[in-house]
Amino acid sequence: MRIIGGKLKGIRFQPPQNIPTRPTTDFAKEGLFNVIDNNFNFDNIKVLDLFGGTGSISYEFSSRGCTDITTVEIFPKCAAFIKKTALDLELKGLKVMHMDVFSFIRSAHQKFDVIFAGPPYPLENLASLPDLVFEAGLVEGEGWFILEHNPNHNFDKHPHFHRKKNYGTTIFSIFVNTIQEVKEDEKVS
Repeated sequence: MRIIGGKLKGIRFQPPQNIPTRPTTDFAKEGLFNVIDNNFNFDNIKVLDLFGGTGSISYEFSSRGCTDITTVEIFPKCAAFIKKTALDLELKGLKVMHMDVFSFIRSAHQKFDVIFAGPPYPLENLASLPDLVFEAGLVEGEGWFILEHNPNHNFDKHPHFHRKKNYGTTIFSIFVNTIQEVKEDEKVS
């Protein structure tokens, strides 16, 4: 695996074998970061990376200049790998929280400009993530909640849905604080 942009572009990292992750492909990651780069200044945003896995998304934010990143990962081997890689690469401001994402969301008392969630696709309550994030008030002002998922999920009618980007079977749905009006013909009776 490698970092695809920023000051650490091209640096490779090797996660331990047999860890329960599904890393975002370089192709999808590059597309996602092009979209984020066009909308945010990495130097002054606060980022939350839920389901950190290998840390790949957090490293991308750090490589582009972000110095306030919180990564949440429940699996001990993954959390230890992210911490070690952050130290090895001298990534400033990357904090790793070794805990369950849902517990973190319930207990968080801060807001973030960009929240990224790359959960396991078969996660039973994946569809509840947008509601939980917005109910907890985690998205700052004009910030985004980005959820990576496959075509088995569709969030186009979610009230906070903003837009989505498709990269093969990887979809990034982007949600914002503004609630979208549901048109009369879209209301469920």
